[in-house]
Amino acid sequence: MPATSALRRTLAVITALPLLTLAACGYGSQAKDDDTAKIAAGAEKTDGLDSVRIGYFGNITHATPLVANQKGFFQKALGATEAKYAVFNAGPSEIEALNSGSIDIGWIGPSPSINGYTKSGGKNLRIIGGSASGGVKLVVNPDKIKTLDDVKGKRIATPQLGNTQDVAFLNWIAEQGWKVDAQSGKGDVTVVRSDNKVTPNAYKSGSLDGAWVPEPTASKLVAEGGKVLLDESTLWPDEKFVITNIIVSQKFLKEHPKAVEAVLQASVDTNEWITTHPDEAKTAANAQLEQDSGKALPADVLDPAWESIKLTDDPLAATLDAQADHAVKAGLLEQPDLNGIYDLTLLNKVLKAKGKPPVDDAGLGVE
Repeated sequence: MPATSALRRTLAVITALPLLTLAACGYGSQAKDDDTAKIAAGAEKTDGLDSVRIGYFGNITHATPLVANQKGFFQKALGATEAKYAVFNAGPSEIEALNSGSIDIGWIGPSPSINGYTKSGGKNLRIIGGSASGGVKLVVNPDKIKTLDDVKGKRIATPQLGNTQDVAFLNWIAEQGWKVDAQSGKGDVTVVRSDNKVTPNAYKSGSLDGAWVPEPTASKLVAEGGKVLLDESTLWPDEKFVITNIIVSQKFLKEHPKAVEAVLQASVDTNEWITTHPDEAKTAANAQLEQDSGKALPADVLDPAWESIKLTDDPLAATLDAQADHAVKAGLLEQPDLNGIYDLTLLNKVLKAKGKPPVDDAGLGVE
């Protein structure tokens, strides 16, 4: 059931808290311009634009833009319009960049998409496609936790209060019949909000018994001796749930649809290329991670993390709607109006041209 009206009113006043921010972060720079691919001779500008500014996270859950940047696929699709890049560490900063016009299109998680859309009254962004599913796991200390029932009474980390994984873990706790105060994290389970960069060391020191986290943090914990107790994908229909969306500013979408279509074309093409060239794609993604953050992932982290991410052009809209409902039930979000958050027109045009079936907006598309 939704949270009480009083609690909702209180939470509405404090919407500035980092609610529904992206957890899949912490391995890239805050906002680094990075122009790698050269413009082909004789190419023409797309929509008359000098450049298109693309944002993403330096994280393996953003495999599509990592590979598309490294291999020059965005640049190829945009012709003489230069593809420019900014790499972010947190959802709010990417939403701020979109709102200010510092970027035009971005790859981002479901929770900051919801938060950004609702806080602007539905006026700042549209989700125009999907990118990845899965890649979130409950990893535990096998000496302390051997079954799911053993999670009760333990200290389990999530990346941030109200972020995508925090909401998922709180929802799972509630489904076990256990009680936890969402704000403090105290209750039948102690939920410790810990940055993904810090969590592996905290786990290694023994101050955490486990963590509900995205890749590659989950695989970093396994490399430290942790055990995967639960893969979140098993909790969802068809084992699919959105972890990364493609968003665009509504202004840019209205004024430059050809440029948006070109980026979507590159995204779909990149996902196809990754599927048919998995080893080369993994190497390319890791090379871009190293370029963006100064540090590549070691094989014992990269390999399992890569395997757990499922690329998809489908934004899996019904699962985003469910994630919003979970946040409401946890008392962390007012009931949001998500009508109009999706515009999949251009994506479906690209998919149709490739002989692929259209994707669905779960009734949350523009009218």
